[in-house]
Amino acid sequence: MDNANQSYDKLLGAVRTLGLWTSVDAVLGWDESTYLPEGGVALRGEQKALIASTVHAGITNPQFGQWLIAVEESKLIDEPMVAANVRECRRAYDRFTKLPADLVHRLAVAGTSSREAWIEARKRSDFSHFRPHLEKILELKREECRHLGFEINPYDAMMANYEPGAETSKVAAVLGALKKELVPLIERVKNTKRPPASVELLKSAMSEAAQFAFGKEAVEAMGFDLKYGRIDTTTHPFCSGFGPKDVRITTRYDLNYFPSSFFSLLHEAGHGLYEQGLEDKYFGLPMGKACSMAVHESQSRLWENLVGRGKPFWEYFFPKAQVYLPALRKVDCAEFVRLMNHVELSPIRVEADEMTYNLHIILRFELEQKLLLGELKVADLPAAWNEKFKSMFGFTPKNDAEGCLQDVHWCTGDFGYFPTYALGNMYAAQFFEAAHREIPDLDGQLSKGQFKPLREWLREKIHKKGQLLMAEDLCQEVTGKPFSHEALVRHLTKKC
Repeated sequence: MDNANQSYDKLLGAVRTLGLWTSVDAVLGWDESTYLPEGGVALRGEQKALIASTVHAGITNPQFGQWLIAVEESKLIDEPMVAANVRECRRAYDRFTKLPADLVHRLAVAGTSSREAWIEARKRSDFSHFRPHLEKILELKREECRHLGFEINPYDAMMANYEPGAETSKVAAVLGALKKELVPLIERVKNTKRPPASVELLKSAMSEAAQFAFGKEAVEAMGFDLKYGRIDTTTHPFCSGFGPKDVRITTRYDLNYFPSSFFSLLHEAGHGLYEQGLEDKYFGLPMGKACSMAVHESQSRLWENLVGRGKPFWEYFFPKAQVYLPALRKVDCAEFVRLMNHVELSPIRVEADEMTYNLHIILRFELEQKLLLGELKVADLPAAWNEKFKSMFGFTPKNDAEGCLQDVHWCTGDFGYFPTYALGNMYAAQFFEAAHREIPDLDGQLSKGQFKPLREWLREKIHKKGQLLMAEDLCQEVTGKPFSHEALVRHLTKKC
């Protein structure tokens, strides 16, 4: 037992050190997406590759594996917290020991240069500028799949990076079930006779300063602590958690459409609240990390949509919005809430309404599998995107910037990430139903700007649990029900 205790202590010490390296890498990634000068891209790639190689060497150290075995064969493993830490350390060890150090280095370098090419290609709406970089990334990701191995589908190996335990076939089944429910719901909304929403009102000119000030007040009211965080501008909004005491969120501004910035801020602040809600004392350890990316997305989507597009939220915030954004004085709160929930088939995922958003994810989920399997050539991606988009949405994006170039994920090799958005929407709906059952008069509290009860409920039920449980087990514990698409369908049906 003494040997097991010593091994466990050494294992946690090593993991904490690797957590610091990962935090440094996150700082470099945040800087790369915000303030890095164009000329610094090549050096940044080498910097990130050095960190990736250092982390890889640390996890694949034979001693790391020996410490794992010592704890796994001891009675320590009977303690739930030890079991969770060891489970995730074992998963990382088994995964990293299959990957050659040279591949890890090449992926890091390629990801940095590819991202820079994507930014320029998106700006110019020129897929040909990005094409060779995506081809290189796919070549490396296929190599990664071969090393990792897989029983049925190489896409399983990619999803495991973000959603441990997820299987392509099961994810396809739940997304298929959701799509079956969504299509008639969307048709019902489109065919409902209602007074025309004043959508054009949202396209009034609103300054970046005013949008920033209003968004900042909203995320602070939610509980995002700017003493330990900040808000910056980027091409594609994201949240970076360097640790519970340093969490950065970003947005982008459209001076003629303020919801673009505002809801991206709510979304990223939802991620930020999760990061700030993790236990400080477990920093770097599995118990101090988010359960999974789908659960992480559940927190961002919950605040963005289930709270942020709800009537109670705007009963409190609409008068404030009218102060910051005088153009909104032309409508009352009820009409504004309807505007915020207007259903319209749009080409841009991050600006899509709740009802149609998951169709964007299903499209990407299907295309990226074909790319990974080699069934779709990179050169044919724009045409394949447009064809599938037209079949699902009824129209074709006007250019590649509105089509296959709109998302950052593929340029950095994040294949398997997209499904977590849709899974996160489902988790969010289940969690929000449970919160309504357990928090007295939740809607009444939200309408008064009292967001702390919900935030603390999420913190206790989800954030502080770290990786104690796998995602579906956490869902069962929090909601008393197995994971399902049904709560999301109930939520969306109420809005019809």
